[in-house]
Amino acid sequence: MFSAPHLTPGSRVVAAMSGGVDSSVAAWILRESGFEVLGLFMRNGVKLDPAEAHKKSCCSLTDARDARMVSAFLGLPFQAVDLSGEFGGLIEHFVSEYQRGRTPNPCAICNRDLKMGRLLDFAEDLDAVAVATGHYARLEVLDGRVHLYRGVDTNKDQSYQLFSVPEAQLARTLFPLGDLEKPKVREMARHAGLRTSQKADSQEVCFVPSNNYRELLEQRGTPLHPGLIVDSQGKQLGTHEGTEHFTIGQRRGLRIASGRPLYVLEILPAEGLVIIGDREECKATSMVVEDLNWIGIEPGLEIECSVQHRYHCTPAKAVVRREGERAQVDFLEPQMSVTPGQGAAFYWQDRLIGGGWIASTTRMGIAAAEGSSEESVAAPAQEGQ
Repeated sequence: MFSAPHLTPGSRVVAAMSGGVDSSVAAWILRESGFEVLGLFMRNGVKLDPAEAHKKSCCSLTDARDARMVSAFLGLPFQAVDLSGEFGGLIEHFVSEYQRGRTPNPCAICNRDLKMGRLLDFAEDLDAVAVATGHYARLEVLDGRVHLYRGVDTNKDQSYQLFSVPEAQLARTLFPLGDLEKPKVREMARHAGLRTSQKADSQEVCFVPSNNYRELLEQRGTPLHPGLIVDSQGKQLGTHEGTEHFTIGQRRGLRIASGRPLYVLEILPAEGLVIIGDREECKATSMVVEDLNWIGIEPGLEIECSVQHRYHCTPAKAVVRREGERAQVDFLEPQMSVTPGQGAAFYWQDRLIGGGWIASTTRMGIAAAEGSSEESVAAPAQEGQ
């Protein structure tokens, strides 16, 4: 049913159980495939109001109960591990990135440091050889090197969020859902009698159940950077209560009267400036990517590939020129909403070969943040938000 040729039959593996349908089916597939499976749930320490309990989340008390009950139904040993300290650090990073004018990617960090980091440590303590998750991605180990591919279900593919996971950790990870489409996963859950078969999918950021990061900043009493809204020529167009309330590519909620659509181009917290302009000005021609991580290849100094610069965006053709642990990435065509703080994932067709973190950009309207340092960056979101 599911095989991992680099593991011996009957190997003991830890299944990361989130309490959702994907991780539940992943654990069931592993059990049906002859693996010895141990269920593990990560407690994040985030307290939710009762009114939030029905919203899409993961790692909540409700999710812990579902994970425990699915494990019991499948006859799997189960443990809940307290990672509230690690999640606390993740939340602090999330908040500080917004204060710097960047937009964080907590899911990619969680995958690297927790799901395929701390859980692998627990796996070792339990004499398990691998950790399995419900990610929609495909993985092979060929000649001792990891080859990582997009999931078959292009609507659910999660390979982008794995760009920063070291190859050594991926080599000890299993993705049982990589060859499946989501409707099939739910069908399998119903067939297996799993209580999570109709459970709604979790949202992307588990510690922001309202899906409004501004509420989290307010709850934590985060100091804001108020100031001016200006155009790319420096002309004042309005005022704002905090740069943290804006994202690169944002179009709605600017409260600026104009006869044409305007977008956030750049965010400069130190100056309290939010720079806006038209769509063409918002496009980036290049970016600098740092903390490079390569998966399954030994890269040359110059690589032609497709680059995905945020979750759920179409990869763009680009030339990647390595400079040590950094790279200059030049797009063949300018791209909207390229965001410092987000990840850049490098692909050869559907194979993920690595990536890094976006440090700075060069835009059509503002060359690497005109009037600011090279490292000045911006906080982005979905185009047209």
